Amino acid sequence: MATSAVFNYEGTDRSGKKTKGEINGVNPQAVKAELRKQGIKATKVKKKSAGFSLPGMGGKIKPNDIALFSRQMATMMKAGVPLVQSFDIVADGLDNVKMRELVHQIRDDVSSGNTFASSISKHPDHFDDLYCNLVDSGEQSGALETMLDRIATYKEKTEALKAKIKSAMTYPIAVIVIAFIVSGILLIKVVPQFEEIFAGFGAELPAFTQWVIGLSEIAQDYWFVGVLGLGAFIWGFGQAMKRSEKLRNTVDRALLKAPVAGDLIMKSSVARFARTLSTTFAAGVPLVDALKSVSGATGNVVFRNAVDTIATEVEGGTQLTFAMRATGVWPNMVIQMVSIGEESGALDEMLDKAATYFEEEVDAAVDGLTSLMEPMIMSILGVLVGGLIIAMYLPIFQLGAVVG
Repeated sequence: MATSAVFNYEGTDRSGKKTKGEINGVNPQAVKAELRKQGIKATKVKKKSAGFSLPGMGGKIKPNDIALFSRQMATMMKAGVPLVQSFDIVADGLDNVKMRELVHQIRDDVSSGNTFASSISKHPDHFDDLYCNLVDSGEQSGALETMLDRIATYKEKTEALKAKIKSAMTYPIAVIVIAFIVSGILLIKVVPQFEEIFAGFGAELPAFTQWVIGLSEIAQDYWFVGVLGLGAFIWGFGQAMKRSEKLRNTVDRALLKAPVAGDLIMKSSVARFARTLSTTFAAGVPLVDALKSVSGATGNVVFRNAVDTIATEVEGGTQLTFAMRATGVWPNMVIQMVSIGEESGALDEMLDKAATYFEEEVDAAVDGLTSLMEPMIMSILGVLVGGLIIAMYLPIFQLGAVVG
């Protein structure tokens, strides 16, 4: 089966005006045929070269690219721009080459008579079932522009939440890794220099210094094995996480019980649940179907199982409030807000308020975690680097005291 590629073309339209652009096709002949259908007489068709691209500009498509696409499409549709033309305008403004190609593929599918929802469903790596169902709901109800706006808001807030959690975890990990690298350099390169100096002292070295020198000798002999072993462990753990659902579930449960970080993960899972359920329910999706779509969006197996249980209970006729309370994993505040929403008939609005509240709680938790981590990180750095320096200068201090 021939694969599709991006072609640059030049030609004239029906009015004789020169035009140029990009189009997807399997070969130049197919591209010219497609252009003729669009009323364009192609004078030049050339396959677009990959060329040079900076990191992030031609790389893989990230969730933030999908969020940006959603917002731009929502803006175009609300401005009254036709759907197919919206794809062209949005694609022209994208820096990520692969994302631009994806938008062109969706545009070509829609131009061929397919619905927007069916077109994006062909790309499950970038558009999940929830996204496709919401777009389909918008098309069915004739309010696609409103639905795209809701999807854009949902994606933006979800990605912002993920970014905050990632930043909270990345900073301490990066500093600790740097600390170990610096310590490794000191052990392998600096400590041996001191060891040569100490050899001429003719006196017994302090126990702490001897221990550091022994550690340095091990690091010199086996640093390569250590690096390979650590790399193999990280790679193996990553592969195991991808392939073993049992391991992922175990890690999820352990993280939820972790001090400080567990509270942050709980609040982010509640925020995702409330935001996703609010968006789907406001889109007119029946509550049971909405709950089934939401379970995977919580990001943690404990909450995912809880949502699946709630969906089963609600399908059997139980009120959402009672079903949530029975699981024992939801904060009382969320249960109370859901109860008010059910009684007042404004469940989507109350869920939206709950989502906003817990997103703000995540913000506060991230700030608190960062503030807590900074002194801990400085302590680790002090122990690692400062300890090595003290161990090397301790014999010199003792020698000075003896001489004095």
